[in-house]
Amino acid sequence: MDPAVSPTDPSPQPDPLSSPLHTTSSQSPISFASPDDISPSLSSLLSLCHRGQWNLLLSSLPSSSPLSHPPHLHLLHSTLSALSLFKLRRYPDLSRLLSTLSPLDSPQYHFQSYPSTYPHLSGSFVPFSLRILHALLPHRLGDRPQTLDRLYDLLCLCRTHHWPHRESHVLSLLFAHHFSYKEYDVALSLIQEMLEEDPSDPVALSRLGYLQLQIGDLNGANSSFQRVESVIKEAGLDTDASKGNLIGRNKALGFVVAKDYTSAVREYETCIERDSADVVAVNNKAVCLMYSRDLSDAVKGLETALERIPTVAVDETVVVNLCSMYELAFVNHAEVKKTLATWIQQVAPDDFDPSCTRI
Repeated sequence: MDPAVSPTDPSPQPDPLSSPLHTTSSQSPISFASPDDISPSLSSLLSLCHRGQWNLLLSSLPSSSPLSHPPHLHLLHSTLSALSLFKLRRYPDLSRLLSTLSPLDSPQYHFQSYPSTYPHLSGSFVPFSLRILHALLPHRLGDRPQTLDRLYDLLCLCRTHHWPHRESHVLSLLFAHHFSYKEYDVALSLIQEMLEEDPSDPVALSRLGYLQLQIGDLNGANSSFQRVESVIKEAGLDTDASKGNLIGRNKALGFVVAKDYTSAVREYETCIERDSADVVAVNNKAVCLMYSRDLSDAVKGLETALERIPTVAVDETVVVNLCSMYELAFVNHAEVKKTLATWIQQVAPDDFDPSCTRI
């Protein structure tokens, strides 16, 4: 499942559906205490998102005209449709949908354009997730330069409106994009921008460490990972499972680079004891066991995770690795993979890519 977009705005703004609002009078802006205040059916629609039931979500969304719903609600339904199409990799259909909504800066998406419906609100009600989908789509259609242009435009928009959480999200997307294309100089400059805003951000420091490992700066990576550990401990957050596991996974990665797979396995086991649903630790432990030529335990670890936490462990990377191990471990690996694929079909979300079973 693609972590780049989510069904609702990823930043903690007062209204999760829109850009930050400005009141046009002394009266407080309209607030929504829960999703049901916006739409009686929204909670159930979001539940389908969280379960990865994208096909059912598409068929459940209202097909009525824009006039039958408040404008912001109609746009939210369109955003959920767009997200579903993105998750299902139906990019041409998504392109057609977005073309009916563009441009996103149109006055039709401003509260003040509907004074009788939103008498005390101004500003845009375009969900930030829709802007992200609009930026990411061209790359999926083979036009990487346009995606980069749109992401950098979105970064400028965030800075213009002083949206720090959204800015961080866009910087993360840009970092991941440039990193995946091995454009390490650009990725480094982006991560440094994030650290200028918050020098103690453990996630950004960890990403810096990963980048330094990639370019062979082992001392720099060790320094970054040590900084992560000290920042978390100074904040008293080392007892938090997610923060403790961030430290542990960083340590393990250092051992992997040094080809000390035994020590790496120990670190990953500690992470799994702290949080049994840490699928990154589960997967990486299995890979280290495979490199240590303990193929049996590697296969067992991934199979156990799939059975125990299927909603988390049914992940393309985990399944690809397990199928690779099957090919090494079993003569009849084709039959074993078919059995796995049949089981996955029953539990996987709609956006799971079945080709990763390599059948």
